[in-house]
Amino acid sequence: MELLSDKQHKLRQILRENAPLLIAYSGGVDSAYLLAEARGILGKDGMLGVIADSPSLPRKALASALHLAESLDAPVEVVSTGELDNADYAQNPVNRCYFCKAELFAKLEEIAGQRMFRALAYGENADDMKQVRPGRGAASEFSVLAPLRDAGLGKGEIRTASRALGLPTADAPAQPCLSSRIPHGTPVTRDALAMVEAGEEWVRNLGFSVFRVRYLAQSQTDTAPGARVQIAPSEMGRLAEVRTQLEGGLLAVGYGRIEIDPQGYR
Repeated sequence: MELLSDKQHKLRQILRENAPLLIAYSGGVDSAYLLAEARGILGKDGMLGVIADSPSLPRKALASALHLAESLDAPVEVVSTGELDNADYAQNPVNRCYFCKAELFAKLEEIAGQRMFRALAYGENADDMKQVRPGRGAASEFSVLAPLRDAGLGKGEIRTASRALGLPTADAPAQPCLSSRIPHGTPVTRDALAMVEAGEEWVRNLGFSVFRVRYLAQSQTDTAPGARVQIAPSEMGRLAEVRTQLEGGLLAVGYGRIEIDPQGYR
């Protein structure tokens, strides 16, 4: 069995071979570790992180990502992406993520051409290969590297390595974009994303850590969209004491009906 140290050696070799490197950075577990390794191995002049900013990115997540990059002394820039203006994305098909990643990688390719970066990279890991990920197709089309995946690093190993570096993301829960809270086939709109963000911020303020507020489209008999709240099973024990407060806050956000998933977040 290949040791973590061997995989890290391979990762660092990939980074050196492709410098200067432009990295798609979101502030999540994988891209944060990739950014930290690139900063340590390539220096500030050998890498640049780029964050895609759009209504599907929570403001708090953007601020946290920028704060982490600053703590690493890693150069990062924010670019605006307009995937919501693309009907193929906004209609919310099952391959929605393809159009988002294609938009981002097109921006990265433009920056790389202007500033003479040698390669593009993103944070796909080895475990991601077990899942269907439409964004992988876009990465292939734009020849975007996946150094973590190619080094054989899985999510657990990335968390372990992140912990050794003191990264605050080491134990962070998965945090996909806000559009993932909207069921496929239900259009992704700025208003819907704003409701999801406000709803999840309210639930977070009540002290929950791992959860989702799923957006339920308004039916002909509804006066407003609904929300399905999923709390991690380990945290559901305290739901009863704050349920009235939780539902009241979500109603104030604009949801017309609130459902609590009895099985919790899975």
